[in-house]
Amino acid sequence: MKENRRIYSKEFKQKAVELSHVRGNVNDIARELGVRSELLYRWRREFAHDPSLSFSGNGNKQLTPEAKEVARLKRELADVTMERDILKKAIGIFSASDRKSTNS
Repeated sequence: MKENRRIYSKEFKQKAVELSHVRGNVNDIARELGVRSELLYRWRREFAHDPSLSFSGNGNKQLTPEAKEVARLKRELADVTMERDILKKAIGIFSASDRKSTNS
């Protein structure tokens, strides 16, 4: 049977990370708080990477404006590449049918 996913507040995560830095033993703190030690290590890593962007909630990463722009440009590039490939295939199909009709 599948367990219900527990949701932790941003404040809880920040306090857990602070406590883990103060006391040092992550496994003991995780056990006391009722979370897996792997989860606490991940929170620490996320908080160390960029405290202002950590713990955005619902698994959504908060991005800097530059990272948002890069993501937008990557999506746009993928769309344009797909359109180009479709047009190339269409040209190939129509030019092949033109060659067949002119040969008769």
